[in-house]
Amino acid sequence: MHHKLVFKNKFIQLSNSGFNLSGSDPFNWFLEFLCNIFGQLKKNIMTLKTTKTIYWIGASLTSLWFGTSGVCELTKNPIVWDITLQLGYPAYFIYVLGVAKLAGIVVLLIPNRSLRLKEWVFAGIFFDIIFAFCSKLIVIGPLATIDAIIAFGIVTITYLMFQKLYPTHYSNLTAI
Repeated sequence: MHHKLVFKNKFIQLSNSGFNLSGSDPFNWFLEFLCNIFGQLKKNIMTLKTTKTIYWIGASLTSLWFGTSGVCELTKNPIVWDITLQLGYPAYFIYVLGVAKLAGIVVLLIPNRSLRLKEWVFAGIFFDIIFAFCSKLIVIGPLATIDAIIAFGIVTITYLMFQKLYPTHYSNLTAI
């Protein structure tokens, strides 16, 4: 009893005594085969609709998270203000941060517009998360960084979906 599996002009011949692999390097062939299988699964699972759904859920959660934080910073919510002051940031910085967060979520929630500006919003959000993580880790301790780690995960997935929906293309222009 013989069966042949064919992949890119190479084949595995299955028989009762084992298998034979055509081609010179079985390890590279196997890796190529696995990459193709997983690539097909990825293509089938990540449809455009799935990508958009994940992006908008992430954008909504990010907007809710940073919108709440921005409002709390602008309204002098004692919990947010006390922690931010404890971390060593000046009071004027808290207001600037609140305005930037609210402006950023407005840009983030406008569909199919201001794509380059959205890149800047994502960069700003990542900077905010990284600075919050480092400040809390150094001043308060590791347990205080859990919110930054969760936010980083949500924003990272959202940004990856954004990049999948709106890939950035750079030209090969050189300065003279």
